[in-house]
Amino acid sequence: MKFSKILATGSYLPEKVLTNQDLEKMVETTDEWITERTGIKTRHIAANEETTCDMAYQAALKAIAMADIDVNQIDLIIVGTSTPDAVMPSTACYLQEKLGIKVTSGAFDLQAACSGFIYALNTADCYIKTEQAKTALVIGVDKLSKIIDYTDRGTCILFGDGAGAVILQASDEAGVLGSKIYADGSYTSILECGGAVNQGQVMGNPYVTMDGQAVFKFAVRALSNVAKDLAESVKVDLGGIDWMVPHQANIRIIESTAKMLKLPLDKVVVTVDRHGNTSAASIPLALDEAVRDGRIKRGDLILLEGVGAGFAWGASLIRF
Repeated sequence: MKFSKILATGSYLPEKVLTNQDLEKMVETTDEWITERTGIKTRHIAANEETTCDMAYQAALKAIAMADIDVNQIDLIIVGTSTPDAVMPSTACYLQEKLGIKVTSGAFDLQAACSGFIYALNTADCYIKTEQAKTALVIGVDKLSKIIDYTDRGTCILFGDGAGAVILQASDEAGVLGSKIYADGSYTSILECGGAVNQGQVMGNPYVTMDGQAVFKFAVRALSNVAKDLAESVKVDLGGIDWMVPHQANIRIIESTAKMLKLPLDKVVVTVDRHGNTSAASIPLALDEAVRDGRIKRGDLILLEGVGAGFAWGASLIRF
C-alpha cells in the first residue's frame, strides 16, 4: 500500500501590514481591546491588483524549491480557498498555467472555508493512497480583505490575507496517518458571506458576517472532539504529539482547545498575533514557519486541525 508524506512546505504573506493602531483610525476600537479578545496585533493585506492565484503561486514556488523537485513531477493541484479569482475557471487552473505545467490527475478548487486546507490535504492523501496521483501540490489561500467590511469592527479586526502550500508525495512510509472531516450545515448562519452575482447584480450581503460567541463555543468543542476521534481511530496517544498546528482564528480558541486536549502551549504553533485569521491559509502558513525556523523536524508527530464556516471542520495527524 502506498502512503503520502509531506515532502516540503511553503508560504507567502503580502507586503502591506495592517496594525491594530491602523484599525484604531478606521473603526471604533483599540489595540488593547483587539489584543485582549483575539491575540492579534497585525495582519497582512494583499494589494488590490494582487490575486488569490498570485499568492498561491508564491507559496508554491517556495515549497517546490524546498522539495528540490522538477515542477513537472506535480500531477495534482488542489487549492483550498473561499476567495477564488473568478467563478470559473478555478484558481487551481490559473495556478497550473502560471506554473507552466501539465497535470495528469487534475487541478481544482475546494471550498471548506477555514478548514479548506484540511479538506484539501485529506483529498490529496486519498488520491495518492489510491495511486491516482504521485505528487500533489496542496494550497490553502485566501484574500479575505476583498470580502471584509472595514466599518464592521467585529470582523475587520480579525482577518488577513496569505497563502500556504505543501507538496505531498507517494511514499512507502506513512506520513499522513489519518484525517477526519465533518460538516454541519445547520450552523450556516453564525459565520457566512452570502452575497452572489445574479444577472450582473450583487444579491445578498457581499461581506463576512459572524456571531463571535457562537463561533467560539462551536469551534472549541468541534476541534477538541475531532482531535480525540482521530487519535482514537489511528491509535495515537495525543500526549505523544510533538506539535499542534491549529487554525489561527483567535488566541482564546487556540488556548481553550489546547487545554481541552491537555496539550501545553509550548507544543502549539501560534502565528495569529502576526497573521490574523487567514482562513484556509492559516494552517499551512503556521506549519511552514515552524518547519523553516527548525521547531518542526523530520519524524515529529503533528496534529493539524481547523474549523470554519459551513460549519466544516477536521483534523489530520501526520508524521513529518
